[in-house]
Amino acid sequence: MNFAIIGATGNVGRTTIQVLEKSKIQIDNLYLVASEKSAGQKLVFKKKEITVEQLEKYDFSKAEITIFAAGSEIAKKWAPQASKKTIVIDNSKYFRMNKDVPLVVAEVNPNDLINHNNIIANPNCSTIQLMLPLKPLHDKYKIKRVVVSTYQAVSGAGKASVDELFSQTKDCLDNKKINSKNFTKQIAFNLIPHIDSFVEDGYTKEEWKMENETKKILDKKIGLTATCVRVPVKTSHSESVNIEFENEYDLEIVKKILLDAPGCQVVDENKDGGYITPLEAEGDYSTFISRIRKDHSNNKALNMWVVSDNLLKGAALNTVQIAECLMKKK
Repeated sequence: MNFAIIGATGNVGRTTIQVLEKSKIQIDNLYLVASEKSAGQKLVFKKKEITVEQLEKYDFSKAEITIFAAGSEIAKKWAPQASKKTIVIDNSKYFRMNKDVPLVVAEVNPNDLINHNNIIANPNCSTIQLMLPLKPLHDKYKIKRVVVSTYQAVSGAGKASVDELFSQTKDCLDNKKINSKNFTKQIAFNLIPHIDSFVEDGYTKEEWKMENETKKILDKKIGLTATCVRVPVKTSHSESVNIEFENEYDLEIVKKILLDAPGCQVVDENKDGGYITPLEAEGDYSTFISRIRKDHSNNKALNMWVVSDNLLKGAALNTVQIAECLMKKK
């Protein structure tokens, strides 16, 4: 099986290479592709150096599966023509709400892959980690409404944003003037309640994505409202989640369901440190669930804390898992 990665030199592209290296997929040839600026670089896969090819000159027929990790504009321009020669798994937002394109979380709705037309969309990073605990709980109790506040790491905005966090932090400690290029306000020692652009109703596109992707993946009847916040953390997104069911529930059954949920790991002890933080989730394939407790204001609702590495399960890992699902269905 031959694979290709478009946008191989970026954060998600490089992480995808690492995930493929650890996967059980038998890869005969891996083609790494990027912009003209990045072409010619050498990256390592399974101890072998691979020269990055230029996107404009690349032949898409060389790989059976091609993972796009290069943003919406690249996906818009190149994915449709690539899909004539290869199966495209796209990390960008461009195809997510297209009714003819399946939006897939590997553990949640793999059966949607049956109807793909050679383009499959990877959901938003914050949506993916939320779906893992919601899916089995919805199967058991039927979710009526979700209220989620996200605390999203800067790596979700790209390498330049990570560099800005580091440089701003240093400048703050050195009492130097702070310059913000990639964020609307200072990110070091601060929080920014704004991710992606604003829409007319006062929400941001990031919040809109979480609401509508949840409906497409899980159930169009579920109500969801989100507030998405950028935080001065390098990697791993965190979410404070309130879930309201249609009927009353048993908390012990909920905990057992989450313990058995694919892709999830429960760390929930009622003591100091008995929970997971973004730092601990970084580099781990699991989506971690902590602080599971009843909502005392509503006997049909509960609260939880969900943390996952946004570059892994939120991006690279899920695309590779989608590829594994496709191979199983052959």
